[in-house]
Amino acid sequence: QESNYFAIFVVLQFRLNSIPFMNKKIIRITTVPTSLGILLKGQLNFMSKYYEVLGVSSSGANNELESVSLQEKVPVIPIEMTRKITPIKDLLAVWELYKLFKKEQPFIVHSHTPKAGTLSMIASKLAGTPHRLHTIAGLPLVEAKGLKRILLNSVEKLTYSCATKIYPNSVGLKNIILKHKFTRLEKLKVIANGSSNGIETAYFNPSLFDNEFIQNFRKELNINEDDFVFVFAGRLVKDKGVNELVSAYNKLKKPNVKLLLIGTYENELDPLHIDTKMAIENNNTIITPGWVNDVRPYFAISNALTFPSYREGFPNTVMQAAAMQIPCIVTDINGCNEIIKEGETGIIIPTKSTDALYDAMVYMLNNQKEAKQMGLLSRQLMISKFERKEVWNALLQEYNQL
Repeated sequence: QESNYFAIFVVLQFRLNSIPFMNKKIIRITTVPTSLGILLKGQLNFMSKYYEVLGVSSSGANNELESVSLQEKVPVIPIEMTRKITPIKDLLAVWELYKLFKKEQPFIVHSHTPKAGTLSMIASKLAGTPHRLHTIAGLPLVEAKGLKRILLNSVEKLTYSCATKIYPNSVGLKNIILKHKFTRLEKLKVIANGSSNGIETAYFNPSLFDNEFIQNFRKELNINEDDFVFVFAGRLVKDKGVNELVSAYNKLKKPNVKLLLIGTYENELDPLHIDTKMAIENNNTIITPGWVNDVRPYFAISNALTFPSYREGFPNTVMQAAAMQIPCIVTDINGCNEIIKEGETGIIIPTKSTDALYDAMVYMLNNQKEAKQMGLLSRQLMISKFERKEVWNALLQEYNQL
């Protein structure tokens, strides 16, 4: 009889553990709505099937936050935050977040992006939130120097001290955090194989774009059928290595080569050299479509990704290009060197080296058969290690264990 009672207890316990935690609330926070809706696309909606989810971010322009709410099918609340150092506005944001957390009483506050992380971790600790989680997707302080570096180091340590768990989105980031002694090892965990949101390989799939589309789109952008296209996607800023990229490209001086620069300038936060901007404007083989909502068509017409960034977390651009079967040239930094395997799925070069980037681009041009093979292997790796649903399920498991 005792064994029967024990069996019933086990079954009941299993069923209770498998019931979605709909009575528990999670507040997901980013500094700007773009991060909530694009970098974490689909994730809030997925989690809302298991928890009560509330999104928080700055309101943004043109009803951006409301658009995220419609996309993810979760309620949102605007709280204004800035990406710059603005002490008075930051204190006001902490106060607004504190009031929100006291009112909503969330089980979990989970933040992404640096400023949202600092402000929400402070506010959630003051409000007594039991689980305060922050995902690290890059460390701006890596490139900072002097007093700014000291300040950023202090802010980073403050953020980590207020959090109950820190999720670096790459193994390399975890090692950097430990090296700088920002927090202790037991607070750190990399979810799945890395990345904040994984990659949807069915969406980033080259087979969705046939030869007719590729020919027509190339013609639309004044790219010839036999042109070899290098592509970059991201913010057109110094920290992304765009100065070195433009310099290396201009050194090529080969016919039938084009460079696609997809993204926008950030002249206030991280401007390019004046010479670089002039070179972009004066070279008709450099194509700048600006910000685009869908990078897939541009990847579909490209032959190799050039991504010479100085610092990253786990770059979506590289995952997207790899899923689109494009061989990648990346710098030897965390995230990039975890996505790309040297000589197998791409080429890994030192940061800030125009010469190394130039050599890698020449290799891609002179070894196009090998480059295509790298692209094929890249897609296989994305499917096996970084599929989006696997990242979501791993994070859900982490929530359920709290």
